Amino acid sequence: MTALQRTSPNPIAHLSAEDIENLGAELDAIREQVIASRGERDAAYIRSVVTAQRRLELGSRAVLLFSLFPPAWLAGTVGLSVSKIIENMESSNNVMHGQWDWMRDPIIHSTTWEWDHAAPSDMWKHSHNELHHTYTNVLGKDHDLGYGIMRVDEDQPWKPYLLFQPLTNAVNACVFQYGIAFYDVEVGKYLKGRLDKKEFRSRAGKMLTKIRRQVTRDYVLHPLLSGPSALTTLTANATANLVRNIWTHSVIMCGHFPEGVATYEKNSIEGETRAEWYLRQMLGSANISGSAAMHFMTGNLSYQIEHHLFPDLPSNRYQEIAPKVQEVFERYGLTYTTGPLPKQVASAWTKIIRLSLPNGFLETALQPFAAVLPKSATDRDSAAAA
Repeated sequence: MTALQRTSPNPIAHLSAEDIENLGAELDAIREQVIASRGERDAAYIRSVVTAQRRLELGSRAVLLFSLFPPAWLAGTVGLSVSKIIENMESSNNVMHGQWDWMRDPIIHSTTWEWDHAAPSDMWKHSHNELHHTYTNVLGKDHDLGYGIMRVDEDQPWKPYLLFQPLTNAVNACVFQYGIAFYDVEVGKYLKGRLDKKEFRSRAGKMLTKIRRQVTRDYVLHPLLSGPSALTTLTANATANLVRNIWTHSVIMCGHFPEGVATYEKNSIEGETRAEWYLRQMLGSANISGSAAMHFMTGNLSYQIEHHLFPDLPSNRYQEIAPKVQEVFERYGLTYTTGPLPKQVASAWTKIIRLSLPNGFLETALQPFAAVLPKSATDRDSAAAA
């Protein structure tokens, strides 16, 4: 992957300015159709999800009171893991995008919702809703693109420490909620003298307060309530948090990291129109195909393209509009990037490993085996070197 402006052939070279504006109008029409039809069916959906998730969490924690017994530990841990994933993905992520604000429910509302996560909701909404969705896949602007610690584009300079990039990504997956929590603190910006000390301390204090609350609940309060099962309850909570972190990291990584997803240079978005913003979301995102259960467990972020085009539409509608969006892709000669979860995860990890090495390294290393390797294996690295 290289910045779209440097890609040859350019995947949007065949589109005129009029084509792009027409594309934007068609997507606006899809959006308006959903807004006009929102109603009780959608409200009932999110309320049922929130209720079911909370009951599952309560039931799982009740079972863990007896986690000294292995079957109870296993059942409680599985239930709590699923509960935490649903809470983060289908409930909180979508509520905090403002998808359900139209209901005017004082509880299920982006301005009042707090989630089971290390990142305070208001800080996450700034780093994600305002920055990530505005500057999607723009190098140097989008924190979600490489999480600020990885090389995700051939045009980014290679440095020796990047050899550890696969390990860095693996560690990040295990502690993902804490990495996300650090986004809006902007430690790097503070160390470079570009963030006021008072503001930095305020952000850091808010984050640490939230982390302390989460840690106290999962690793002190609930284990103590379990009495003789305190230690096993603690390990169950730790396991559930680990499972949630790895799952959410995998889903998010599949949204913008797989091969075929475009990145953008900072100057490419100057004077960007709404239609051009749509086009950037289309080429800068990737979907995951799979069952209804899989889509639900991803918070419907498996429809990442639709989510990025319409981040404030109800998540239960993405499956409904996906065929319409895909049809727009096809008519305008654009690639709708999608694939099963294992394929997308493998693609993202392959890119992370490949970009941990200097451009052209693999081409040189694999040259002696060029006769027996698939042609694409050497061609891709050759293109990167060029």
